[in-house]
Amino acid sequence: MYIKKILVIIAVLGIVVLSFFSYHIYQSIFAPNTAFESETQAIYIPSKPNYEKDVLKQLKPLLQDAQSFHMVAKQKGYMQNLKPGKYILRRGMSNNDIVNTLRSANTPVAVVFNNQERLENLAGRVAQQIEADSLSLLNSFKDATFLAENGFKPATALAMYIPNQYELYWNTSADEFRARMLKEYKRFWNEKRTQQAKKIGLKKQEVITVASIVQKETAKVSERKRVAGVYMNRYNNGWKLDADPTVIYAIKLQNKSFDTIIKRVLYKDLEIDSPYNTYKYKTLPPGPIAMPDISSIDAVLNYEKHKYFYFVANPEKPGFHMFAKTLAQHNANKRKYVAWINKMGIKR
Repeated sequence: MYIKKILVIIAVLGIVVLSFFSYHIYQSIFAPNTAFESETQAIYIPSKPNYEKDVLKQLKPLLQDAQSFHMVAKQKGYMQNLKPGKYILRRGMSNNDIVNTLRSANTPVAVVFNNQERLENLAGRVAQQIEADSLSLLNSFKDATFLAENGFKPATALAMYIPNQYELYWNTSADEFRARMLKEYKRFWNEKRTQQAKKIGLKKQEVITVASIVQKETAKVSERKRVAGVYMNRYNNGWKLDADPTVIYAIKLQNKSFDTIIKRVLYKDLEIDSPYNTYKYKTLPPGPIAMPDISSIDAVLNYEKHKYFYFVANPEKPGFHMFAKTLAQHNANKRKYVAWINKMGIKR
């Protein structure tokens, strides 16, 4: 009888211990284990990741119990299956949820860029949004073999990047990003746009070059087709474009200083010997002087048909311009503008 009681006690204790152990295991695997108050938290796992340095170090501040996560990750073989990317953790996730997320839920990021003046600026902007650093991106953008194989030159390389918002994975490499942009460039130049470029007598890269001038001339989308029409009138009639933004670009290129702000073009600037100086040369610039918006590109493709050959900033409507058909009318408009700019004390 005594032995029977002992066996019963042992059995009960065994059940209690087993229940406790099972509960502990269950809690470790399925109980909530997040320590952040926001709805979500993102972690970024780099290419060729190290579990301790790149994963666990990021997770520790986000977890109530990092040790239990480590145990579950080990049991599920996560250390041997690390995957780079951006991963979104949600408040209240269990260790099991977290491991499953890190194994299979690489989340895309929205990569946005617009109006970059040079490839260097573009590389810096994109590097803020994906894993690839700015130097690797810039080297990829400037790769001579890639440019030649795809019909670009160093001066026209910027034309391949159409400003927009694109969905990519955070761990996208520099060359993968470049390949995606080439794909988007080809997609942008659909049959309709391609035929329209032929209709107005420009190649695709020439359209973007003119669009970059339009972009620099006016921030008003509603005015871009009219400004584009002025430049196309000059171009189609064999005139020089006489575009101030190209002179400003030539100055910056000559001085190797693209951070300089130039608000006023002086007569001496018009003598700069640069292929970008459209006051000196009739040809289009060698390439775009900035990255134009899609609205500027489409404004060139569908430029307004009119008889204006001149325009100057309108002092009475900031951001807009006064247009003229004759030089006499333009000179009258120009006097108003010069008087205003002098009054404002703008010398450069």
